[in-house]
Amino acid sequence: MDRVSSFDEPLKKLLGGATAKVMAEHLDLHTVGDLLHHYPRRYEERGKLTALADLPLDEHVTVVAQVADARILMFNNGRGKRLEVTLTDGSGRLQLVFFGHGVHKPHKELLPGRQAMFAGKVSVFNRKMQLAHPTYQLLDVSDADEATEAVDAFAGRLLPIYPACKQLDSWRIAKAVDAVLPSAQDAVDPLPAALREGRGFTPLPEALLKVHRPQTRTDIEDAKARLKWDEAFVLQVALARRRYADTQLPAVARRPVADGLLDAFDAKLPFTLTEGQEKVSKEIFDDLATEHPMHRLLQGEVGSGKTMVALRAMLTVVDAGGQAAMLAPTEVLAQQHHRSITEMMGELAEGGMLGGSDQGTKVVLLTGSMGTAARRQALLDLVTGEAGIVIGTHALIEDKVQFHDLGLVVVDEQHRFGVEQRDALRSKGKQPPHLLVMTATPIPRTVAMTVFGDLETSVLDQLPAGRSPIASHVVPAKDKPHFLARAWERVREEVENGHQAYVVCPRIGDDAEEAEGKKGKAAKKASAKAAEEDPEKRPPLAVLEIADELRKGALAGLSVEVLHGRMHPDEKDDVMRRFAAGDADVLVATTVIEVGVNIPNATAMVIMDADRFGVSQLHQLRGRVGRGSAPGLCLLVSEAHEASPARARLSAVAATLDGFELSRIDLEQRREGDVLGQAQSGVRSSLRMLTVIDDEEVIAAAREEAVATVAADPELEHLPELRTVLAALLDKDREEYLDKG
Repeated sequence: MDRVSSFDEPLKKLLGGATAKVMAEHLDLHTVGDLLHHYPRRYEERGKLTALADLPLDEHVTVVAQVADARILMFNNGRGKRLEVTLTDGSGRLQLVFFGHGVHKPHKELLPGRQAMFAGKVSVFNRKMQLAHPTYQLLDVSDADEATEAVDAFAGRLLPIYPACKQLDSWRIAKAVDAVLPSAQDAVDPLPAALREGRGFTPLPEALLKVHRPQTRTDIEDAKARLKWDEAFVLQVALARRRYADTQLPAVARRPVADGLLDAFDAKLPFTLTEGQEKVSKEIFDDLATEHPMHRLLQGEVGSGKTMVALRAMLTVVDAGGQAAMLAPTEVLAQQHHRSITEMMGELAEGGMLGGSDQGTKVVLLTGSMGTAARRQALLDLVTGEAGIVIGTHALIEDKVQFHDLGLVVVDEQHRFGVEQRDALRSKGKQPPHLLVMTATPIPRTVAMTVFGDLETSVLDQLPAGRSPIASHVVPAKDKPHFLARAWERVREEVENGHQAYVVCPRIGDDAEEAEGKKGKAAKKASAKAAEEDPEKRPPLAVLEIADELRKGALAGLSVEVLHGRMHPDEKDDVMRRFAAGDADVLVATTVIEVGVNIPNATAMVIMDADRFGVSQLHQLRGRVGRGSAPGLCLLVSEAHEASPARARLSAVAATLDGFELSRIDLEQRREGDVLGQAQSGVRSSLRMLTVIDDEEVIAAAREEAVATVAADPELEHLPELRTVLAALLDKDREEYLDKG
């Protein structure tokens, strides 16, 4: 059998159809190679008991424990019987329960003093943790064949505990691994020999043997170090090749022009740019001046002045005879950008119009909901080149939209955009346009090196002068209702001092229930009862309902407006204009205000059901206040229990304004192992050992080695093994994802 094919061998050939089917359907494992890369989650030492005190509720667990007590109980007037077994490990106790015909075998085998591995889902019954009908394997019995095998296999060894599923326990997976382990000898080693020897890595077949069947803890560390490097290096080579390929594409160099639009704009700025803005602008201008497309990620704290940097890049491209397009994820945001850019540019945004500047250009807006006449005019301005700058939503991507000479694409809030959409816009240039991706979600360095690894990164971490501090507090509405009452008083006080406030809710609210009449009322009653028993079960608070309650109650007498995604775009724009002009005191909204909304007079924000939002989303929302000279206030209202992870998350947000610190906390809580996994590309996960939060040094070092490797041999002609492994990782879907990313 040749070296590659044994790894490609379907599992059903070696394990039989039934086991292979469960592995494919529930664990996404199809070949020998897949199973060899399904690494143990942790290891148990035989005889060392698991901490039963730390078992997670509702999760499928594997424990090694000792039987303390086993008894049969009758119920239903003697017609039913159940076996209750108590396990112990010194840290806690756990109850097992077996019913009906299922009691006979465990009753014979699970005798006090016996030790075994147990697997099942943890639940609570009568306030006690229990596993109902767990599967188990004895570890200290020698009369049954299976138990003898288990003792022989695990005597004096570390027991691998695999990520398992209900249909297939960890030890059954371990047996399947035993069957395919000889194929580890055929593993194709992706690391170039010089790199492997230079860093003193364990050979790959040995690393696979050590990770699955370690003799010592040192074996595990050796194997992990090697396998993490493989993952990091192969991924970074893929990204380095993308970057290299981009440098080979042609693009029109767009160099700054003296006394042009940019100089005129800079001359009328009422403030000086921060050092950070100057530095990042220079990086962008240097990229724009080259004859291959810029691919740059601009990440900056909320309010660090990214739009200003992007606008100056767009003006440079217009000066050089090209056009710039800014792509925004929502109509509200596109309108907001259009409004703020035309305000910043003044008469420079009225090129060709009466009273406009001779140096100016036209800045047009293009969204799906525009009237036919306005849309026709905008399309005409783009194709003739009259409009140097266009700001729009995905409506910009439609086939009808033609540019005179598209030179730069700016994508705002990249994580909301499909890579295909970005690609479609890029294809509208005569040659590939330059690309600037902006995000206000701070990204830890490791994630930037992986998720955005084909983009060069610029960071704006200084806030412009004049931004005010924001105080954040958690408001425990359930435990301390008077805190919520005080929150509304604070909103009133801000309004009385001439300021404005936002109230954010997770849901719009629906009139459909009302329309259904009695049926709706019954549903409401049922959900109210469920909510009383468990606040997690009630639907999230809604904009329409909260606005109504506030108008009648806590904020009666104030002008309360609503804003949400189901409103007509003109209506949304009208509400935003009135709020910006100070005609409304309080805006009750969904997360449509999350990015780009800039109202310096808004100083307070109350986020209802704050625990239903993610960390970075809360940070984004909070960034809408404190944008003027008055300090900001953000109140995070939650009914979550004090000891819950949700409350811990809110406390973390309240404790720091540093978005990079929060993004780290967010990542730690989600424990993102695979950065190219389902969420990013919709295809199968590739990282199994590497975690972007813990392995920063590995990723950084692998990136350096990958860049050097690709620079020396872009086609990897002298590294056939690396090419083979890369082809396996970058199946068609993932290659396309990286291509478009």
